[in-house]
Amino acid sequence: MSTPHIGVLALQGDVREHRAVLEGQGARTSAVRRPEELTGLDGLVLPGGESTTIAKLARRWGLLDPLRDAVRGGLPAYGSCAGMILLADRLLDAPADQETIGGLDVTVRRNAFGRQVDSFESEVEVAGVAGGPVHAVFIRAPWVEQAGDGVEVLGRVSGGPADGRIVAVRQGSVVATSFHPELTGDTRLHRFFVELVRQPGGRRRADGASDGVIEESST
Repeated sequence: MSTPHIGVLALQGDVREHRAVLEGQGARTSAVRRPEELTGLDGLVLPGGESTTIAKLARRWGLLDPLRDAVRGGLPAYGSCAGMILLADRLLDAPADQETIGGLDVTVRRNAFGRQVDSFESEVEVAGVAGGPVHAVFIRAPWVEQAGDGVEVLGRVSGGPADGRIVAVRQGSVVATSFHPELTGDTRLHRFFVELVRQPGGRRRADGASDGVIEESST
């Protein structure tokens, strides 16, 4: 599959930035606001923003359950910041009625690093991403408090009061980061996700169908 079709959830957040980076990595992108716009996707990105607002809008527009079905059905997904919260099976420090899409066997703490004024930038080594540490932007960011046995920890904070905290994870075809790679000019995490979508068996369309064997990327 030379040109995967990746949707970006477009209810709120860094939609344009994610689409631009994904297209720079050879993907075709589209905005997802309605259930029918999930059909035929090869992958899905859940951007940063405000997780409670995104979840409420998804519920209001009849999109939350189709998103759950798509991720549960094997559609590759990547969530950054609020997207990590939305993909978590369990939340801490969240409103009692906050809903998630799920798909990651993790417990995520919302706003774990503090308020907006506590936003910061750091370097994070991410397993599977070559070329040295990733420059990470944390904005009212969550972290993974606990990861299940089937979850691969890809990255942790190094140094400072949050030393060792988990900020990047993968479970099968679902990936999440606490930080915003779409804001830094470092395209490697998006390339990592696009290549994941391209892998044999990595693609499962949102309608539940499989396209069979998928071409390996030549890059």
